[in-house]
Amino acid sequence: MPALRTALLQSSGELGDVAANLKILDEAAGRAAAAGAGLLLAPELFLTGYAIGADIARLAEPVDGPSARAVAAIAVRHGLAVGYGYPERDTEQHGVLYNSAQLIGADGVPLAQYRKTHLFGDFELKWFTPGDRAVVQAELDGLTVGMMICYDVEFPENVRAHALAGTDLLLVPTALMHPAEVVPLSVVPVRAFENQLYIAYANRTGPEGAFEFVGLSTLAGPDGTARARAGRGEDLVLGDVDPAFLAASRGENPYLRDRRPGLYGSLV
Repeated sequence: MPALRTALLQSSGELGDVAANLKILDEAAGRAAAAGAGLLLAPELFLTGYAIGADIARLAEPVDGPSARAVAAIAVRHGLAVGYGYPERDTEQHGVLYNSAQLIGADGVPLAQYRKTHLFGDFELKWFTPGDRAVVQAELDGLTVGMMICYDVEFPENVRAHALAGTDLLLVPTALMHPAEVVPLSVVPVRAFENQLYIAYANRTGPEGAFEFVGLSTLAGPDGTARARAGRGEDLVLGDVDPAFLAASRGENPYLRDRRPGLYGSLV
């Protein structure tokens, strides 16, 4: 099975301007496809911006809203899957908002929809309801792809649940702030190593309202190394998710085989 070239878009886009951010996503998808990518991942809340305060309620959309249709058109136009973060309005529960991410296939068909389970900071706790599904997966080019958002990946139980469910590539749209650079530099590669999977971690960058996003978007491999890493500024970085390397690494690393679940009951 061939490697899946994966592109990480590191950008904060235009604050509060969904149309402009869709254009940025479209341009990035074109560059990624030209470089051979089959998947593009954009950051957390990319379509609206993160530091938009009360505008979050005005800009939130249903899972199948106009922005989702626009992203589907981008995926089809450039022939690659697109994962992105956005604020979701639940049409069945009036006024309920989620910090969500969606993966749309190269044919424009939605593959996975995820709601952030671990909300971070006063802003998120004020506006969003936490999701209640830890493991959301889809099949993409022969790989089992899972989804999380930012803070979720910092909980080891969360990533281990994906490993036990067979996730090969974990997509993590992110809005990581200073001074938490340790997460992309150390935590994400360790999570990939201890769970024997790839992690694609796409961050925002630069100042935005009261926040300072640190960039450092990372594609981490099951050997605990960064297969691709951005700097601090706007960027598009690419790396390969190699199924053969993943299989070999899993064969050599005994972590999941050597677990003793009966000892860990106190964790839950």
